[in-house]
Amino acid sequence: MVSACLRPFMKPKELNRVYKGDCSILLSDKKLFPDKSIDLIITSPPYAEKRKKSYGGTHPDKYVQWFLPITKGLYRVLKDDGSFILNIKEHPKNGERETYVLELILELKKQGWFWIEEYCWYKKNSFPGKWPNRFRDSWERCLQFTKQKDFKMYQNAVKVPIGSWAEKRFKSMSENDFIRHVSKNNSHLGRNVSKWLNKKKVFPHNVVVFEEEHRLYLSNVFESAVESSSGKNHSAVFPIELPSWFMRLFSKEGDIILDPFIGSGSTAVAALLHRRNYLGIEVQSAYVKEANKNIQEAANLFIEKATKTKRKSAEMEKII
Repeated sequence: MVSACLRPFMKPKELNRVYKGDCSILLSDKKLFPDKSIDLIITSPPYAEKRKKSYGGTHPDKYVQWFLPITKGLYRVLKDDGSFILNIKEHPKNGERETYVLELILELKKQGWFWIEEYCWYKKNSFPGKWPNRFRDSWERCLQFTKQKDFKMYQNAVKVPIGSWAEKRFKSMSENDFIRHVSKNNSHLGRNVSKWLNKKKVFPHNVVVFEEEHRLYLSNVFESAVESSSGKNHSAVFPIELPSWFMRLFSKEGDIILDPFIGSGSTAVAALLHRRNYLGIEVQSAYVKEANKNIQEAANLFIEKATKTKRKSAEMEKII
């Protein structure tokens, strides 16, 4: 018998489909979801006391208790070098913020997860309003958890243009710019500016702006409009840019992406666009139908684009 540690990773029974059902139950099915079979998990679960008509609206005091069996299943199916991205944000109640997200983070650490990073999704078109003790909520957490400190991360896949600052900065280079110069305020942050000469792309700072739709940058802060739910049968749709960015950073082509709360299918659509395999779970029949519709539309566009590219290449070969 081959030991578990030497046995190659097993793929799920089926790929590229959305399962209808409760993820806490389906994730316990080892035939559907074998151990260590998923490369990346991206999801946005129902927030506490939200989506009551669709998901029941779990009370904040019971949210962690409700969610931990799900994350236990996610821990089992995730590969050792994979990542789990959790998009979630606690809401205010009775004049102060709820604490269930903070409590959840601490419990996930006890469960064995490493809390690696907290990314911020900045929602440009959040709904305006006025509150007596706060401003409108325009960002949400995207928490990264892993099973170990050494995990897959493809930073080069999300490099950004160096920016216009370089043109002015490189016009007036000093002697200090060609050595590892320590700043005058004794911050001990050394720099050698010359190493950036002639570079076109770099690892950016932690503020990201989606200049155009589906144009994705690396940082801790995303600037992307909240995708309108108009015409979609889901109350909280996140934009395709969000899962796309994480897929590029934490997975490669052919990897398997899981979303246990797939809703209208944004994660699956992003996976198709980036040549990844997807698996989704959704408890609501209407959302499963909507997700499959959106996935099929995306697949059709992908096929149409590929066909046009192939046809154009054939025409160029004839000319040559």
